[in-house]
Amino acid sequence: MFNTEDLYDQVGQELLSRRNQSFSNELKMQLMGLPGPVAYQLIIDQFDLSDSIETLQNESDEIFSDLLPREIKMLPGLTDVLLLIESLNLPKAIATSSHRAFASKALGVFDLEPRFQFVLTPSDVTRGKPHPEIYLQAASRFGIEPAEMLVLEDSVHGSRAGAAAGALTIAIPGHHSADGDFSHVHHVEPSLASPRVLEVIRS
Repeated sequence: MFNTEDLYDQVGQELLSRRNQSFSNELKMQLMGLPGPVAYQLIIDQFDLSDSIETLQNESDEIFSDLLPREIKMLPGLTDVLLLIESLNLPKAIATSSHRAFASKALGVFDLEPRFQFVLTPSDVTRGKPHPEIYLQAASRFGIEPAEMLVLEDSVHGSRAGAAAGALTIAIPGHHSADGDFSHVHHVEPSLASPRVLEVIRS
């Protein structure tokens, strides 16, 4: 929905530079789409840090809070996708690996949260992406079978979760995940504005 991966880059670079480490593209790919605690533990293990998950989370939140109002942007095509879904009276929800406080802040910049039926975050599940639990829970809340649900994802971990849940899954990789393996999804599109995305929503 947003250019959060660009912001994650800046946060990751700042977080690790304070510890005399570098935030490589390989590390970005490992972390993308993972729930926060899992991602922070991976960082701790990889760099043998003495910090706790909570310490890294709080420090990241502080960096994010400074960046969000100035640099967050909606991805191209998001407005059209939301308007089309709403014109068809279809329900929609958010299933994110971001923790709830960050998700609320990001959505709040554009006053988008009221337009969704609900928002699921890692605090709502026991197993984060790429496990399908978050999408199975979304289908359950909607009262539908997972196969009736469309999932739009930008990460390999997220799209694997959607596909494993049995949802029709479209991957829309950003430049961070463009080289990822998306062979498990139904379609790979360059943008939310792609005609196929709108066509699938209409169908």
